[in-house]
Amino acid sequence: MAGRLQDKVTIITGAGSGMGKAMAEIFAREGAKLVLADISGKQDEVAAAVGNGAVGIHVDVSNEADVQNMIRTAEETFGRLDVLCNNAGFGGGMAPLHEQSLELWDKVHSTNIRGAFLGMKYGITSMLKTGGGAIVNTTSASGIIGWKHHSVYGAAKAGVNQLTKTAALDYSDKNIRVNAVAPGTMWTGLVEASKKFDAPPEEFPVLAGIPMGRWGLAQDIANAALYLASDEAAYVTGVILPVDGGYSIGFSGMGAERPGIVSVNTDGT
Repeated sequence: MAGRLQDKVTIITGAGSGMGKAMAEIFAREGAKLVLADISGKQDEVAAAVGNGAVGIHVDVSNEADVQNMIRTAEETFGRLDVLCNNAGFGGGMAPLHEQSLELWDKVHSTNIRGAFLGMKYGITSMLKTGGGAIVNTTSASGIIGWKHHSVYGAAKAGVNQLTKTAALDYSDKNIRVNAVAPGTMWTGLVEASKKFDAPPEEFPVLAGIPMGRWGLAQDIANAALYLASDEAAYVTGVILPVDGGYSIGFSGMGAERPGIVSVNTDGT
């Protein structure tokens, strides 16, 4: 039986760990032909592990030449590009706005929004040559609602949300769908606490302010991205899909203390 992404040529950025790695594993099982990009060097290890001819490539998503080479690698290796998952990202520090540095602003925005823009620009250019495709951006619940001490990161992810919506409109008549998945508080190994907490998911500490009462897992995001990338979402475009246990809607106006978005997308950070 064919998989949900059978023979779909797919690029995943930030594929070396966390949510990107989970996407690579799930997409490979569903038959995708994968180009796995990361800045960390771990992309080759993930590519070897998932098999199915997956290719690892070192990419700084903020570097235009790197992104162009990434798209070219998919075309030259597999003949086309069908799916692009712009997952690479960088969270930066949490602090009041006046304590945030310009250097951090530039670093966070160069990876999160510049990287998404470049991926979309050159990914769409490739898809236009072959009749369409699907783009899935990884954004954040902090780009949907305001959250204390997340001004820099939240602004970048809100920008990705708008890129997603406008690109969906720009290419809706070109058979290119553009959607985003918005993680909430994720247990990916990037969270400092999770590095010290060796336990199965059902024993993770309960989070106040999450209506579903648990941390999100990398697999939760990967499953949502799989849906948006697949033909099951053929009539879905311009959607920012929260995968956050109700974080972005729950407890609003009730005075409950919410946790911050303590884990973000992966780009070797």
